[in-house]
Amino acid sequence: MEQLKHECGVAMIRLLKPLEYYKEKYGTWQWALNKLYLLMEKQHNRGQEGAGVGVVKLHADPGSEYVFRERALGSGAISEIFDKMRAAIGPDGGPDSPFIGNIYMGHLRYSTTGRSGINYVHPFLRRNNWRSRNLLLCGNFNMTNVDRIFDSIVATGQHPRFFSDTVMLLEQLGYALDHENHRVYRELRDRLDGPMLTHAIEDAIDLPRVLREASPMWDGGYVICGVTGSGSMFALRDAAGIRPAFWYADDEVAVLASERPVIQTVLDVHRSQINELEPGCALIVDNKGRVGVERVLPEAANGRCSFERIYFSRGSDSDIYRERKALGHNLAQRILRSVGGNLDRAVFSFIPNTAEVAFIGMIEGMNEILERWKADEILRLSGEGSLSPESLATVMAHKLRVEKVAIKDIKLRTFIAEGESRNDLAAHVYDVTYGIVHNDEDTLVVIDDSIVRGTTLRQSIIKMLNRLHPRKIVIVSSSPQVRYPDYYGIDMSRMGEFIAFRAAVELLRERGMETVLADTYRRCLENLELPDGEQENCVKAIYAPFTDEEISAKIAKMLTPESVKAEVEIVYQSLDGLHSAVPSHPGDWYFSGDYPTPGGTRLVNRAYVNFYSGHADRR
Repeated sequence: MEQLKHECGVAMIRLLKPLEYYKEKYGTWQWALNKLYLLMEKQHNRGQEGAGVGVVKLHADPGSEYVFRERALGSGAISEIFDKMRAAIGPDGGPDSPFIGNIYMGHLRYSTTGRSGINYVHPFLRRNNWRSRNLLLCGNFNMTNVDRIFDSIVATGQHPRFFSDTVMLLEQLGYALDHENHRVYRELRDRLDGPMLTHAIEDAIDLPRVLREASPMWDGGYVICGVTGSGSMFALRDAAGIRPAFWYADDEVAVLASERPVIQTVLDVHRSQINELEPGCALIVDNKGRVGVERVLPEAANGRCSFERIYFSRGSDSDIYRERKALGHNLAQRILRSVGGNLDRAVFSFIPNTAEVAFIGMIEGMNEILERWKADEILRLSGEGSLSPESLATVMAHKLRVEKVAIKDIKLRTFIAEGESRNDLAAHVYDVTYGIVHNDEDTLVVIDDSIVRGTTLRQSIIKMLNRLHPRKIVIVSSSPQVRYPDYYGIDMSRMGEFIAFRAAVELLRERGMETVLADTYRRCLENLELPDGEQENCVKAIYAPFTDEEISAKIAKMLTPESVKAEVEIVYQSLDGLHSAVPSHPGDWYFSGDYPTPGGTRLVNRAYVNFYSGHADRR
């Protein structure tokens, strides 16, 4: 319903055989380029503000280019980039053509920090005349302590040109890569010189050592991908596993991507052949093509992001599909209470399109309830001696009323209008199917995957559903109440934008408990004076006086326009329901406030200070 932006998606390909092998077997020099295109297009959902590609060619002659990069902005960036690369290669392009190489890196970008423009599009490139000191870098990440990383880089004497976490990591990793080159050089300089020394250094570079030098101070969720000009490749995942990464390797190719099913589809391999990159580990492919996984950071408590499963990742993943169904299924009993136990007067539907799988699970759960009622009713009739073909037919005739109520008509260009005119246009983004609801009698139950800000609900969805004249509208969220900002790559970083937070604040004011707001502000300021590891999430105090149901009721009231006559109720997933449906991804800080890194706790306290002091746009 409300489109959320995810930081990024990544894709990497390392060819493990000579280029001629792929031309002979697959009939084209562009086999890897074509695979990269598919890997990126099938992750287009993860980033539509920009895209970039990096290519490294091994065994290039001195004086010829061996590192290539192409970037573009906009939702059509992928097509634009690949059109340019294919034009540069030409119809008869062979192994000496630009963008025909042995290592490919692809990146899809969403900006969640307000920094846009081609200078912030990955991959970033650090140039040097020694191949082993060249570095291409991209990632799916957001760091909570960029200031600290920046200070550490400046302390080494460097002068970064941009203040962004990507530039910080590029310079920090580049500095560590230089250290590693110097270390190997000192070991070998008395035995070798000239090109022989250069090649020996390239062969001896220890990428895990480079990563262990740079990464311990990183606080955030990340998958950092890099390629050196000498042909070594890495991808490092954060210690809590907040951001996802999967990889596959055989004797021809090694591939890494943000999502598992895209590798399955693009390479036509079985799910069991694809590996999750474990938290704190790095996939390493050295310049000889040897593939391995190295532990770089000690594994932290499991912080795998549950929002990845609820919303961002492709539902074609077998596990995610089952989890989303379970999320819907877990809500069945709550929904039964909301319709007053009367399934005959309930119409079930969903908001297109991301909630469709949860809707299937919800219907399965409601059908189980209905089937149990049928069985009990038959047993009752049989015990009373009144079971007959007619009464049995009456019982069996009860069915759920499942309809497609909401239709996303067009993507209206609402930015051309302001104020009420814009809101009026937004109300028509969706249309409804008329004639399926009995006026003033039926309850309309509609499921969505999440309710974050509530803007679309108030401006469009509830008004739209009200046009069907139901007695009651039940909006179901397959995720719990989103109460806290995210600082690891999802564009929800300000307290005041959450409808759950605004509802809790309104309840405090209505009940004469404004002192909680001031006390929380004071405690946040006190905590911000402490080291990161000693801070606690003081914002939890805002929600503590109220039950989930009280906050849900307030949200429903705040999101219901005055023109809507139907009763409106909002039913949220519980935290227990979330964890039972998605057991392997317990990261729930946006619902619970339990951040997986110290930086997240510091930033939520800062976000509340900004909210209370009227600086809502600061981070």
